[in-house]
Amino acid sequence: MIPEDPAMLLSFINLKLRDYYPSLDALCEDLDVDREGITEKLSRIDYHYDRDKNQFL
Repeated sequence: MIPEDPAMLLSFINLKLRDYYPSLDALCEDLDVDREGITEKLSRIDYHYDRDKNQFL
């Protein structure tokens, strides 16, 4: 389960990207979560995925 709260989601996703996954696509595939849903929810709090840094900034 991933957090619903955008701030908690940001922390959760960035931790997973930093420690376990080489890309957002790999995370979404492994955890069976919707990439569009994550990016849309985090964009509401003005965070966007940076592929080069592999994190939401």
